[in-house]
Amino acid sequence: MSERWDPARFRARIDVVLRDFLTEEAGRLVAVDEALAPVAEQVRGAARHGKRMRAAFCYWGWRAAGQPDSDALVRAAASMELVHAAAIVHDDLIDDSPLRHGLPTAHVALEAVLARDGRPGVRTAARSLAMLVGDQLMALAGRLFTTSGLPAAYLARARDLWAALARELVAGACLEILHTGRSPDTDTSLKVVRYKTAKYTVEHPLLIGGLLAGAAPALRDTYRAYGLPLGEAFQLRDDLLGLFGDEERTGKAGLDDLRAHRPTALLAETWQAADAGQRAWLRRILGRDDLDATHLHDVRRLMVELKAPQRVEEMIATRVERATRALDAAGAPPHARRALHALALQATDRLH
Repeated sequence: MSERWDPARFRARIDVVLRDFLTEEAGRLVAVDEALAPVAEQVRGAARHGKRMRAAFCYWGWRAAGQPDSDALVRAAASMELVHAAAIVHDDLIDDSPLRHGLPTAHVALEAVLARDGRPGVRTAARSLAMLVGDQLMALAGRLFTTSGLPAAYLARARDLWAALARELVAGACLEILHTGRSPDTDTSLKVVRYKTAKYTVEHPLLIGGLLAGAAPALRDTYRAYGLPLGEAFQLRDDLLGLFGDEERTGKAGLDDLRAHRPTALLAETWQAADAGQRAWLRRILGRDDLDATHLHDVRRLMVELKAPQRVEEMIATRVERATRALDAAGAPPHARRALHALALQATDRLH
């Protein structure tokens, strides 16, 4: 790949790696027993969609440290997308989300397959199978990484960070569960954002790429200063799109966060600005399964009235500015800085 950043070409390279790898692994599952075909199909299609930003951050962590383009590195970077695929399957299962990218989520798709046989307990069985699909995807992320073709000495540099990535991703998901349904609090919401999404979306992939490349400590410090605020901005944008985005574009149900009473910063900012009557109304809305488009409209109207989306936009802008300022102070090559600037915009200035 030339020094000019071509996101479409990069996505195509990642897509090919993931398609071929997951097709092979799905075949190995079916070879055990034909009954595993529905599970294998979920594995095969798990990483079919995505912006490939996590892979891109890993790639540019490598390139910004002065390393050339490498097919082996692209394979290692693709493993970041399997971490994301695993997290999505588990997240959708925890939240009982029906849609992802406009398609049935893994547990919903598996329930539909099992229901054709008329067997009892299909919902429980489908959820159990989906959990195992997520577990398998995380294991496959490690396999793709370690079989990427990079020298073992390079891979060893990132071993501890892989462990931290998995630990902090689980910690963030647990924190979200523990704080779901509680009185919204912005600081708590931002901590969930940091550990559940921000770190494994930007900071960890970037640092893994840098460690593989042998990046100097000062450059790794820059990656952290850029990666964490940008990852937080990414998830804050996601929270806004979850409630205010076009469902045709986001591919997710707009009421999901309200039905689940998730501890988002958007909800926390709304709660903080609300008066006693508005909080009482929110208490009657949050966590209900029977919400409809009218409830969504009313919650959106209240949030806009209290200027909660505006404050979240300010949080995003502040974090993007902090990230790009850190990047400008880096000792990375100009083409790498340009690519990372472009990725910062892609992560935060989006409609889905």
